[in-house]
Amino acid sequence: MKKIIVSLILTFSLSLLSACGKEKPLLTATDYDLDAETAQTIRGVKIGDNADSFLAAYKEYDILSSVDGGDYRYLPVEEIPFDKALTTILPSFFVDGTAVEIDSFCENNGIEKEGLLPFLTDEAYLEHHAVVYQYLVFEWENGTIRDIRSESMDYNKDGSYYTAN
Repeated sequence: MKKIIVSLILTFSLSLLSACGKEKPLLTATDYDLDAETAQTIRGVKIGDNADSFLAAYKEYDILSSVDGGDYRYLPVEEIPFDKALTTILPSFFVDGTAVEIDSFCENNGIEKEGLLPFLTDEAYLEHHAVVYQYLVFEWENGTIRDIRSESMDYNKDGSYYTAN
């Protein structure tokens, strides 16, 4: 599981490089809350919903997709094959409780996007900042959502699991 999280983080970071030039809104920490009984998101998306419901709530955000168990990658919303075996995730980095806009964060800290993960996971940085990677996971089957999960990795607690390649 930890290996999957690291893979998702790397994929998210790299996908941001290919999605340059398009400023996307940021999800908030409450956007990752799920109703415990219904597994419904705060934006009203629930198990059994179709692509129209999902896109009405999330089309403006970064969406990573894994088709037929393949690698996660950024796809424009019109190219996401919702009718296939699909997993979509909505990822965000939070630093000190605030969602991070990657371009501004990198510019303000004088780092290249490729250096984002090493920067965020550096012990010296973590001594002074809380860094959490959160993501909503949507599992799709035949055009409908069959499962929704909210997952996260707190680098201050779980950072030892990350190893830079």
